[in-house]
Amino acid sequence: MERISNYMRDDASRHMLNDLTQKTFGFDFEPWVTKGHFEGDYIPYSIVEDGKIISNVSANRMQFMQNGVVKNYIQLGTVMTDENYRKQGFAAKLIKSVIAEYEGKCDGIYLFGNLDALGFYQKMGFQMINEYRYFVKDEFCKGEKADTRFKPISDFGEEKKQQYMDLVRKSAPHSSFEQINKYGLQMFYTMWFDNVFYAEDIDCYIVLEMEEDCATLQSVLCKEKIALTDVLKRLDIERCKLGFTPLDEDKKICDSELYDGADDYRLFYMGEDLKAIESEKLYFPDLSHA
Repeated sequence: MERISNYMRDDASRHMLNDLTQKTFGFDFEPWVTKGHFEGDYIPYSIVEDGKIISNVSANRMQFMQNGVVKNYIQLGTVMTDENYRKQGFAAKLIKSVIAEYEGKCDGIYLFGNLDALGFYQKMGFQMINEYRYFVKDEFCKGEKADTRFKPISDFGEEKKQQYMDLVRKSAPHSSFEQINKYGLQMFYTMWFDNVFYAEDIDCYIVLEMEEDCATLQSVLCKEKIALTDVLKRLDIERCKLGFTPLDEDKKICDSELYDGADDYRLFYMGEDLKAIESEKLYFPDLSHA
């Protein structure tokens, strides 16, 4: 057995990782890397046997502007073990080694895991904490509308796609808990531009997921700050939840609720700075999940 890490630009090793992510989660990293959206902040740590990866834990370097203060966190993700090698402690060994590598060199370590893994993560030194999700008050979804609407970015051609990508790198902040180095992960989710929309009159891009009863506004990107109400005036929706923590000035049009991930989703953390997630009613952006 061999332990390898930080190999995303090595084709042979990455293809082994892709094989396991396809079997475990139904996706792979190939288009993300070959399209140039991987920038080095996603670092896999893997165990290899007989020419295949049998277990993996990935460390993601995450930089956030948290209520005006820069925080550097490590998010653990892509935790998986081949079904023929489970219950042998491989994932636990990898997690412990990653914690040992980063502990004391960052402001905290966190991951999202299933509730049935509570005991496992507690043994690693993690504690469980709550997030708060924000919903736009209905009257601000149904209120006065502008003359223009957000339209699919595909209606505007390649130049606007490039401008969107440029703004993912550097946009005016629209969250009190904003990921600074979000390009890699946000492009992982939006590289096909399916849910990206643009409003020409305010020169603003959004990522919006439409569901039957409630839309999810995942991201707002523009050169200068746009009020959340100005975004909503250009959307024909009746209910809207946010995939991020709004700025303080936008919270007045929102209600916050304790986020209930049921059995599928819980936030586990270590590090004092991450206690603010619950005490300050913050929410990790959906597009920051690795």
